[in-house]
Amino acid sequence: MRDMTLAESMRAEGGTASFSLPASTIRRAILSSVIGNAMEWYDFVVFGFFTAAISKAFFPASDAFVSTLLTTATFAISFAVRPVGGVLLGIYADKVGRKPTLTLMILLMGLSTLIIGVTPSFETIGLAAPILIICARLLQGISVGGEFASATAMLAEYAPAKRKGFYSSFQMCSQALAVSLGAFSGFILGALMEPAALESWGWRIPFLLGLLIAPIGFYIRRHVDESPEFVRLNATKRPAASLPFQEVFARHRSPLLAGFGAVVIGTTSNYVWFIYLPLHIVQQLKLPISTMLLSTFIASGLLFVLCPLTGALGDRLGFRRVLATGALGFGVLAYPMLTYVLAAPSLDRLLVAQLASIVFISLIWGTMPGLLAGLFPVGVRSTGMSVSYNLAVLLFGGLAPFTLTWLLKLSGDPMVPAYYVIASAAVSLLALWIGRSDRTA
Repeated sequence: MRDMTLAESMRAEGGTASFSLPASTIRRAILSSVIGNAMEWYDFVVFGFFTAAISKAFFPASDAFVSTLLTTATFAISFAVRPVGGVLLGIYADKVGRKPTLTLMILLMGLSTLIIGVTPSFETIGLAAPILIICARLLQGISVGGEFASATAMLAEYAPAKRKGFYSSFQMCSQALAVSLGAFSGFILGALMEPAALESWGWRIPFLLGLLIAPIGFYIRRHVDESPEFVRLNATKRPAASLPFQEVFARHRSPLLAGFGAVVIGTTSNYVWFIYLPLHIVQQLKLPISTMLLSTFIASGLLFVLCPLTGALGDRLGFRRVLATGALGFGVLAYPMLTYVLAAPSLDRLLVAQLASIVFISLIWGTMPGLLAGLFPVGVRSTGMSVSYNLAVLLFGGLAPFTLTWLLKLSGDPMVPAYYVIASAAVSLLALWIGRSDRTA
């Protein structure tokens, strides 16, 4: 006789039982969230790491600045659809379930990865090349727009009551893993290939390798149980909000603001410190790309290790308190660390700056998912997190490479990235304070 599914078991017990889930079920839920989310972010960071090569392949221009600006604009354009994709997929996750949403998103990301990896250059097919890349980025934006909220909801809703932060932190572990794998693949390719070959076609290899994860992630997500809290919501005949988007704005405005504040500094640390800064280092500081990738690989590897520890710390001390400490520390450290690197650009100095910052970034990354999940009830959780997350990422993350490239050209001040981090930390702390909520510590 087959085993009952989680949903069948909960319905059999009236939906009120407190479950002790099998360890294998919990591991499968964590793996389904982590592997798919890692693929989503791997593709994003690889695009950022190879901006220079992609700009020459698809956006050739006589002025290198114009070419880079066009590519960073393409990087940013996917963020224009992220709020729309996030809200639509968030509503779908709150109405239909976390599992089908996660499965759909990994298919979208796999398709976009394939397009980027195999599209011929501008020189070969002309204007069709940048159009295809822009379409792929839009697909990525829709997919990633819903990924964070649905994957975080799945993790938080599988977690025991006092371990939400620890379980949810695996969401950010997967992002750190993605950055680390993207940097490592780029470093290995840089070591094995001539610069001309890497720039011509070698940059495609990480995308094609990332594509291999798609069928694995799809299989795992197809065979994971729906989240226990979502099943319980339906089993007790308390359906999800009929209009989750409307309910979020009508009844959860303070949590939305607090969530926005938490994500502002988190997305800045990712898109400025891990994605834009490598481009800045290669173009402005004239360090070889292999140096940048090796440093980022080591730093993100440490972040992968620290996130569960800081997530558990958030369970004990309160997510808001730990995250605010990280935001303050990262903001304070940004200027002296960038000054230190600029004084004598080298791998050693870059590594010191990134590792010192990682300590505070881990306080942000490890606690952000748990804080966001705790801000919203189950029936509107994916929608609420999607709105807070994607709005902050659009304004302070996706536009960051484009904005910083333009500001550097305008001002000629290489410290612009540090100013951006400081401003983001200030906005984050202010929004966290104004948007205080009783739902989370």
